[in-house]
Amino acid sequence: MQAMKQRLLFIVSLLAAPLVALAQALPTDGPLTIRPLLQQLGQRLLAGKTGSIVAIKPATGEIVCLATNSPQGFNVDLAIAKPYAPGSTFKTAQALTMLSEGVVDTLLTIECTDGFTDGNIHVGCHKHRSPLNVVRALGVSCNTWFLTTFASMINDDFIYENKEEAITIWREYMRSMGLGGPVGVDIPGEKGGLLANVNYLQRRYPDGWDGKTIMWAGMGQGDVTLTPLQLCNLAVTIANRGFYFPPHIHQATAARPLAQRYTTKRQTRVAPEAYGPVVDGMRWAVAHGTAFGINTSMYQICGKTGTIENAGRDHSAFIGFAPKTNPQIAIAVYVEHGGFGADLAAPMAALIIEEYLKGRLSEASQKKARTLEGITI
Repeated sequence: MQAMKQRLLFIVSLLAAPLVALAQALPTDGPLTIRPLLQQLGQRLLAGKTGSIVAIKPATGEIVCLATNSPQGFNVDLAIAKPYAPGSTFKTAQALTMLSEGVVDTLLTIECTDGFTDGNIHVGCHKHRSPLNVVRALGVSCNTWFLTTFASMINDDFIYENKEEAITIWREYMRSMGLGGPVGVDIPGEKGGLLANVNYLQRRYPDGWDGKTIMWAGMGQGDVTLTPLQLCNLAVTIANRGFYFPPHIHQATAARPLAQRYTTKRQTRVAPEAYGPVVDGMRWAVAHGTAFGINTSMYQICGKTGTIENAGRDHSAFIGFAPKTNPQIAIAVYVEHGGFGADLAAPMAALIIEEYLKGRLSEASQKKARTLEGITI
C-alpha cells in the first residue's frame, strides 16, 4: 500500500505539485477524482493570491479541482473550513427559496433607479434598466430587488404565522441545498458556516429583529457565511435542477468502493419550477449582465458574480456551471480582496470551465491565464 501511494505521489507531482500536499492530507490510499491538468491551472491562477477554486462534476459529486493558495502556500482549509460572506452569489439561493414559497413570482417587478434607500440607509446598485423581474434581477445583481423581497418574506404575516416561522422555513431551504453546515466531503476538517435561526437572532438582536433588521442576508451579507465548497455545491444543485451527491475526492475502485452516502442522491426542498427562472437569470448574467466578460460562443455558461464588502478591498466571488443544458462542471471561485467578482473570480472560473470542457485553452485564453496569474494581491 505504501509503495502504491509513493507511485501515486510521484506521478501527480510531475503534473501539479499541490496534488502532493492534497494527497498527503488524506487519511487513506487510493486514486483521486482530481484532474491533474485542471488542478495545475487552478494553482497557477491563484498564484500571488489568497483563495480557492472548487469544481465538481454535477452528475456524480466528484471534485475535479480543489485548488487553494495562501501566503503559506496550499491550504485545503480555505476551501472546506473557512466561512465567508457569500455576497451576491447567494442571491441564487434566495431566489430559489422565495419562488418556491410563493413570496415572489416571475411576473413581479421592482423599481430600482439609484439603489435601495430606507431612512438613513442607502445601498448602491449597478446601473441598469428598471423595473426588474427575478431573471433580470439576477442578471444585473440588483441589490434593491433582493433586499426588498427577503425583508418582505420575513415580515409576511399572511404566508407565515410569524417571523420566527418565516426564518425557520427559510433556513430549512438553505440547509437542503447543502448550505450553512458541512456537506460531508471525504476530507478531514470540514466546517460549516452561519445561517441565522431564531435562537441566534434573539441573541444577536436582544432589542428585537424583523425582516428589515436582517435584510442584508438577502444580498449575501450580514447573518450568513458559507465555505467555497458549499458555494460550489449550491451551483451543483442548480445545474442538476434540484439534487446533489455529497462531494467527494476519493475515486471508487473495486477494492475501495464509495461509501453509500456518496452515491445517495440528496434532493433539495426547492420547487422544481423555481429552477427555470434562476437558471435563466444566471444565463442572462453571462450573456448580458454582470458576467458578460466571460460569455463565449463555444457553450452556454450560467453564472453569478459576487463582490463582498469587508475590511479592506472587497472579496471577489463567482459560482456557475456549463453547459446550460446537461451541465458537465460546476464551479466556485473565491479570492480574498480580489475586487469585483466580474473582474477576477469570473474570468478565472471561465478558464477552468474551458480547460475541462475543451481539454485545452485557446491561444487567447492562454494569454488571459498568464495575465491573471500575474495579478498579485
